[in-house]
Amino acid sequence: MINLAHISDIHLSPMPDVGWRDLLGKRLTGYLNWKLRRHGELNSETLASLVAHLQAQKVDFTAVTGDLVNLALPVEMERAGAWLTALGPSDQVAVCPGNHDAYVPGALESAQRQWDEYLKGETLDAAAFPFVRRVGELAVISCSSAVPTRPFSAIGRFDEPQAQRLGRILKVMGEADYFRAVLIHHPPNPELQHPSFGLKGHQLFREVIAEHGAELILHGHTHRSSIHSIAGKTGEVPVVGVAAASAAQGGTLDDPARYNLFRIERAGDGWTCTMREYGYQRLGSDIVMRLQMRIC
Repeated sequence: MINLAHISDIHLSPMPDVGWRDLLGKRLTGYLNWKLRRHGELNSETLASLVAHLQAQKVDFTAVTGDLVNLALPVEMERAGAWLTALGPSDQVAVCPGNHDAYVPGALESAQRQWDEYLKGETLDAAAFPFVRRVGELAVISCSSAVPTRPFSAIGRFDEPQAQRLGRILKVMGEADYFRAVLIHHPPNPELQHPSFGLKGHQLFREVIAEHGAELILHGHTHRSSIHSIAGKTGEVPVVGVAAASAAQGGTLDDPARYNLFRIERAGDGWTCTMREYGYQRLGSDIVMRLQMRIC
C-alpha cells in the first residue's frame, strides 16, 4: 500500500514588500488584485495548519500541483524553496509548476534553480518535463502547463513535444505495471476550460491519456475541490482537483483549504485507489475528513 498526498495552490503569504520597479508589466495587475481581493482570502495561518495536518498522516509521497508563489518575485521564489524544505525532503515531494510560478518570462527558470530537486526526476532526454518519480509501484509523472501570459490571463499550455514525451513515459511505466499518477496544474477536462484561464492543448493531453492510459490525474488551478474523468486506454481515468491550500474560510470565490490523500493498493492484476479529502468546512474551525470514496 502507498499513501500519496495532493496539495496545490499554495500562494505563500504575506506578500513581500515591493517597490514600483518590481511591478512592471503583469506584476502590477497581479499586485493590485492581491491588495484588493486575494490578501483577505489566502493566508499563511490556514496553510500552516493544513500542512501540519497533512504531515501528521506520515504519507509516502506528496504531490504539489503548482502556484507556490504569487508574482514570482525573487524573494517569493526563495521563500517557496524554504517552504518546500519544511514540507518534506525532495525525494518525498515533487512539484509541477503553475501559472503563477511562471508569472513573467524567466520566472520558471528561476524556480527550477531555486527549488532544484523538487522540480526534477527521471526524464527521457534533456527536456525538464515530464519527469518521473518512482515510489515503490507508484510512478508520479510531473508535467508542466506553466507559461508566462499577458495581464488578465492565466492560461496554461501543453504542446506536442511534451505530449510525445508523456506518451512514451506512460507507455514505459504502463508496461512495467506501475500505478501512474499524472500531475498538471491546469485541469485537462473540457468542462473546466475558459479562454482566459484554461489549458491550451487540453485536447492533446486527453488524446495522450486515451492512447496510453493512466490511473490518476491530479491538478490544481481552479481553487475548487472536484472530481471528473477523461477517457483512458481501458476505461475512464479520474481527474481530481483540490482547493487552494491557503484558502481561508469565508472566501467569496473558492472552497476553503483542503488536501487529498490517496491510498493505492494492488488488487489482483489491477489497482484500487481510495481518496480521502481533508480540510476546512464553510463553518467550524477544525480540519475534518470531508469525503472518502473509492475512485478506481
